[in-house]
Amino acid sequence: DDLAELPFLPFLRVARTPSVTMAVGKNKRISKGKKGSKKKAVDPFLKKEWYDIKAPSMFTVKQVGKTLVTRSAGTKIASDGLKGRIFECSLADLQQDEDQAFRKMLLKCEDVQGTNVLTQFAGMDFTTDKLRSLVRKWFSLIETFVDVKTTDQYTLRVFCIGFTKRRMDQTKRTCYAQSGQIRQIRKKMNEIINREISSCDLKESVLKFIPEVIGKEIEKVCAGIYPLQNVYIRKVKILKRPKFDVTKLMEVHGDYAGEDAGAKVDRPKDLIEKVEKRDEVVGA
Repeated sequence: DDLAELPFLPFLRVARTPSVTMAVGKNKRISKGKKGSKKKAVDPFLKKEWYDIKAPSMFTVKQVGKTLVTRSAGTKIASDGLKGRIFECSLADLQQDEDQAFRKMLLKCEDVQGTNVLTQFAGMDFTTDKLRSLVRKWFSLIETFVDVKTTDQYTLRVFCIGFTKRRMDQTKRTCYAQSGQIRQIRKKMNEIINREISSCDLKESVLKFIPEVIGKEIEKVCAGIYPLQNVYIRKVKILKRPKFDVTKLMEVHGDYAGEDAGAKVDRPKDLIEKVEKRDEVVGA
C-alpha cells in the first residue's frame, strides 16, 4: 500500500523475499568444517634415517658426509631409495687439499651395508668460476673429447681443454695458433688420453685425473707444435658401466665392519663398589 503512494519509477523493481526459517538440529554438517580437514600435520623428518656416505679408497677422506632417507615401511625398503643417488663433493674435501677446490667429484651410491652408503666414482667436473678464469683474450682455446674403454669395461667420455702460451722471446701481442696446428694438438691430445686410460682400470684412471698427470704429459708433447698452458682434463662422464659386482666394490672400499665399535673403557673402582652396595640393598 505504501508503494502505491510513491511516484511511478519505471526502473525501480521491488522483490518481496519470503522469510526462511530452518529447522534447528536437522543439518548437522553446517557447524562442522570440511570432512577430514582436521588431520594432524606430521613432521616428515620423524620418518627419516641418517646414513654415512663412504668414498672409495682412491680418496684420502673416507667419510664424505651424511644423507637421509625415509625408513623402511611395508614394501618400501630404505636401501632402494638410496641406491643410484649421486653425491657431488669437492676434491678439496676428499683430499684435504685446498688447491684442488675447483674440481667436483661425483660419487654414485652402489650398495648399502648397515648404515654405510658405499659409493663409486661417477664422473668429474670443473667449477664454473675456474673455467671462466682460464678463458682470456689474445690466446687460442683448444678443446677435444674422447670415448675410452678402461680395462674393467667402463666407457668414459673424457673432455680436455688447453690454451696457447706466450713464448719467452715473443714481442707480438697475440698468441693465436694456426688451424693446422690446432688440429695437430687435438690429435696428440686424443692419442695421449687413449693411451693413458685404456691401459688401466677406473681406480687407476681417477688417480691420474687427481694430480693432472695427463694434462702435464700433453703440455710436454705439444710444446714442439705450439707452447701450451693450463691443460686440464676438465670433465669426465661415465657412458657405460659393467654389471654390478659386490666383490669389486668391496675391493675399492675395504671392510667397514666394527669401525664404530668403540674402545674398551675401564670403570672406576668406587663406582663398582657403589653399584654392588645398591644391588645388596635391593636384594634385601
